[in-house]
Formats: sequence, C-alpha cells, structure tokens
Amino acid sequence: MAKITGLGGVFYVVKDPAATRAWYRDTLGIDGEYGPQLNWSEETGDRPYSLISHFKDDAYLKPGSAQFMINLRVDDLDSFVADLKARGVDVLDQVDEGYGKFAWLLDPDGVKIELWQQLAAPE
Repeated sequence: MAKITGLGGVFYVVKDPAATRAWYRDTLGIDGEYGPQLNWSEETGDRPYSLISHFKDDAYLKPGSAQFMINLRVDDLDSFVADLKARGVDVLDQVDEGYGKFAWLLDPDGVKIELWQQLAAPE
C-alpha cells in the first residue's frame, strides 16, 4: 500500500522571493533551484524523522508573524548557532531538552525558524 514518506516542503508567500532565498542561502547555508532544498540522503542521525505538529494557539510561533514555523534539522546546533552569532544573526533563544537541542531565529519576512539537533531516536 502507498504511504507518505516525509515532508515535501513548506510553501508560503513573501514580498521578495529572491531576497528570501538569498537569506536562506547566505544565513542558513541551504540553497536549491526552486528554493532552499534539504537532501535526506545527507542525514546521518539514528532514525531521523520529521513531524507535523499542531498547536492550540500561536504562542510557540511568536515572535514570528506567520501562522506557521519552519523546523530545520542541524547536525551540530552549538557550532551552527556560534557561526550565526559570529555573523551578527540574532538568535532568539537556545535550549537543550534532552531528546534534542533547539534554537530559534526569524527569517527576513518574520517567519520563525526553529533549528533542531535530534539527540535521541524516537521511542
């Protein structure tokens, strides 16, 4: 039987797509022909996964101005955040929840970006 196998993408409207794509390329290091592209074949973690998460209100998405957030996996959050800060990028917060490390920033259109390093395989 056919089944869903992963997240295909996140699509949203911005004022200047070229500028937003350049920000993702220059700030987060992800680029592609149609926008930032993530290749799952490059993931080396133990049982990596993506999820679609639902919230009762938008408190977790703040201070983002959109009704959604983009979660991006990273292989070494501490190094990635240090590099962002060295380049003057405003990192809103950073936490270690045990099962994963998280950090947050806003893209140039006010969309909240959550960076996530998976530390444990799902149960």
